Amino acid sequence: MTTHAPLNTQTLEKLPTEPLDARLNRQMIAILDFGSQYSELIARRIRETQVYSEVLSYRTTAEQLRQLSPKGIILSGGPNSVYDEGAPHCDREIWRLGIPILGVCYGMQLMVQQLGGKVERAKRGEYGKASLHIDDPIDLLTNVEDGSTMWMSHGDSCTKLPEGFEILAHTDNTPCAAIGDRHQKIFGVQFHPEVVHSVGGLATIRNFVYHICECEPTWTTEAFVEEAIREIRAKVDDKRVLLALSGGVDSSTLAFLLHRAIGDRLTCMFIDQGFMRKGEPERLMQIFDERFHIKVEYVNARERFLKQLEGVTDPEEKRRLIGHEFIQVFEEESQRLGPFDYLAQGTLYPDVIESADSNVDPKTGERIAVKIKSHHNVGGLPKNLRFKLIEPLRKLFKDEVRKVARSIGLPEEIIRRHPFPGPGLAIRIIGEVTSERLNILRDADFVVRDEITKCGMYHDYWQAFAVLLPVRSVGVMGDKRTYAHPIVLRFITSEDGMTADWARVPYDLLETISNRMVNEVKGVNRVVYDITSKPPGTIEWE
Repeated sequence: MTTHAPLNTQTLEKLPTEPLDARLNRQMIAILDFGSQYSELIARRIRETQVYSEVLSYRTTAEQLRQLSPKGIILSGGPNSVYDEGAPHCDREIWRLGIPILGVCYGMQLMVQQLGGKVERAKRGEYGKASLHIDDPIDLLTNVEDGSTMWMSHGDSCTKLPEGFEILAHTDNTPCAAIGDRHQKIFGVQFHPEVVHSVGGLATIRNFVYHICECEPTWTTEAFVEEAIREIRAKVDDKRVLLALSGGVDSSTLAFLLHRAIGDRLTCMFIDQGFMRKGEPERLMQIFDERFHIKVEYVNARERFLKQLEGVTDPEEKRRLIGHEFIQVFEEESQRLGPFDYLAQGTLYPDVIESADSNVDPKTGERIAVKIKSHHNVGGLPKNLRFKLIEPLRKLFKDEVRKVARSIGLPEEIIRRHPFPGPGLAIRIIGEVTSERLNILRDADFVVRDEITKCGMYHDYWQAFAVLLPVRSVGVMGDKRTYAHPIVLRFITSEDGMTADWARVPYDLLETISNRMVNEVKGVNRVVYDITSKPPGTIEWE
């Protein structure tokens, strides 16, 4: 998704009135998911080529695909063997659609099996990096260097190719590492071109998308923003929209987009539960209300949330109570501020893929909001809150949201803000949450953010924060014995938060942070550093 200059809203009146879905489908690559951990990654890599892609179930029929009319189809990898009983198979009619197809790993093996070839257990599996020896450097493997490192993960191999197929590449262990039938435009690769370890992977994907499927680069930030604004206006008309604003990049981007589309018919509600970082509620109101003139209703519910957590130490119970109280406050305030016809949610494309948590109004066919994912990751809203749901970001991955955010003018401090859990500091306090302990952690967390910002290292880390433990330790300060709290520092690096490694922070930075904490934060006399990766640990402590 390419970022362009800020949107000129005057161009909106010149755009076609055809819905975005219909326009995108004509340049879409459909991905049939057979359970691969990399299916979403395939979609993201295709979108990096400025072509739209969607992940569909392997159960999608040939007729459904014909109606979608994608420019190409990719069959993902998967954990099964194609010859296993109960292994997932696609509709055999897709091979007769005349649409270019690329099978990846399991997808290639399924292609071979269904078209008359043979797949068997390999004498020797192939996992990890392997050198790709190219036998035919045109079409699928154009500009892929001979000997390129590719990522393999398979225990089966193709031992007989279907009629019309030829070998395009091999490795030392796999005779059929890439195959193709040029006449039918059906290709397969045993390696995973979507992973970063595959050096020529993106070139392979681009070859399929552009040379074989003949797609055009229509998936751009500017095009998305223009069409999203048009569709919001068409759907909402003169109705009112409510958005639960958290201050994170998703809900903030959505607020800016909606405000550009419908102006003051948008009402943002920010519920301050008291678990935000130091100065964040005030800064949020300043940015939205004062600087950009986006109406935000500030709800101070700190005492209510704190009271709910009295005596609670179990982390799951904390989350449940915070979620329940959020729903109660949201319901009360929406009734006070309403009525509203639409509830806007910052649902992203991974949520769409992974979740079926939606209801449909039997009368109108509209989706009805039953979950707020953009704020606290909490449970469903009461069913009597009959909002219609509007989700303008539901086609986007997280990195695409950030590109949209930049294109519509969000401040960098929001766009590049470290991920922050919905329950906030409440789950970075191990044990009971009290006003005193919140103040200690809030001040300690501020020291962390202040120091990494001053030394220009804020964006070197996926997250950097402090954790307060439910213990005290003995110390000495000013020749006097102290008995105070230890603070755990948690600095991690990651690409997407799914896996993470502890960061190798410079010793002098750790020293500065430690010195400031024990001198400036009342109630702290010791600082320790967490060197646990994910897995086996998690990023957050609760």
